[in-house]
Amino acid sequence: MQKLEFSDTPKFKTSLRRFCAKANVTGDLAQVVSGILQEVSARGDRAVLDATERFDGAQLTAPAMRVAPAELKAALKSLSAAERKAIRESIAMVKDFHRKTLPKNWQAKNAHGATVGERFYPIQRVGLYIPGGNVPLVSTVIMTAVLAKLVRCPEVAVCTPPRPDGSIAPGMLAALAMVGIEEVYKVGGVQAIGAMAYGTKTIAPVDKIFGPGNAYVMEAKRQVLGTVGIDLLPGPSEVMLIADGGANPRHLAADLLAQAEHGSGKEILYYATTSKAQVAKVERAITAQLPALRHGEKCAAIIKDRCLAIVCRNLAQTAEVANYIAPEHLELQVADKALPALNQAITTAGAILQGYDTPTVLGDFTAGPSHTLPTGRAGRFFSGLQATDFLRRSSTVRYNARSLAKAAPVIETFARLEELDAHGNSLKIRL
Repeated sequence: MQKLEFSDTPKFKTSLRRFCAKANVTGDLAQVVSGILQEVSARGDRAVLDATERFDGAQLTAPAMRVAPAELKAALKSLSAAERKAIRESIAMVKDFHRKTLPKNWQAKNAHGATVGERFYPIQRVGLYIPGGNVPLVSTVIMTAVLAKLVRCPEVAVCTPPRPDGSIAPGMLAALAMVGIEEVYKVGGVQAIGAMAYGTKTIAPVDKIFGPGNAYVMEAKRQVLGTVGIDLLPGPSEVMLIADGGANPRHLAADLLAQAEHGSGKEILYYATTSKAQVAKVERAITAQLPALRHGEKCAAIIKDRCLAIVCRNLAQTAEVANYIAPEHLELQVADKALPALNQAITTAGAILQGYDTPTVLGDFTAGPSHTLPTGRAGRFFSGLQATDFLRRSSTVRYNARSLAKAAPVIETFARLEELDAHGNSLKIRL
């Protein structure tokens, strides 16, 4: 674990900036991604299949890329009753949360007496990327597909990387079946983003791509933006813990390790505390918990090289650091009386989990908000995935002769100021 002490000096700010830059894409990575995308654009299915064999070790044919309906049904039957119940509960919680966020069409009269308003409707065809290379992220199915189905997108295509034998984890397929997704492809990585953006003989292009992924997938999404829409930039997992002296070091250690175990090797962890003595306790707790973890070795590497502890004098300083980092997940492990002010001070976090008893895993799996969140400081300008991201909005305007006459002086003035005579005439000719 690397350590810093907060200060207003340029040295501290430079050190923090350099650590955050670990999430940045290198030129080599961008070049690799560009090459794969160009291949997919030019060669379609053949390029996708070649990349799948190269990166995932799976030898597939074009028809075999699509998951058969029988595979979805078999996966659903393979789950235990308890597993199906847990998935159903998570689906219900996520659906209930996002139903409350849905906008409504509206109309009203403006100052001219014209009718104005907004219409919302689902995007026609969306593509969901579900990571599965290191661990099968069953929860990501729910955190993306439920939203697409809630707003009734007519077409939902899912891409997820296959295992070397060409299969998909049964839990993931079962969750897709339970949400009602039928179009699923055994394609991952950059080639999946390219296939959804440009289209191939087997995979029809989509209008917008959603979902988290590793650094290569995020760079691919950046590069296809404009050909298709993208949701946000949810890359390798991040968490930031803000802790006061009352936070339990064992809990802090467990929450850092939980985000370290995603397995990409690019995870970034931040821990800001007002207790210098607590840092050593957290380190000891991490050492004690690592041996029992399935992915302990990978977690240890993240803790060593990509975990930063920042000692602050007060919670106001922790908030200042958090607003710079713009973390994907932010835990406020502070006393209840301190929560309102601290919560108010934070303006860039993807998700804010409040109190000693609210670990990030609740947001990962079931609390309600989508766990698809911006990373790499993108929280400064992106928000977490929401149902409205799957909608299009059109404004509506309707004037008549009377309201048109009221608008005429404004139109004439702007047409004169901007020297656009034809603009002005397009209204005047109607009067």
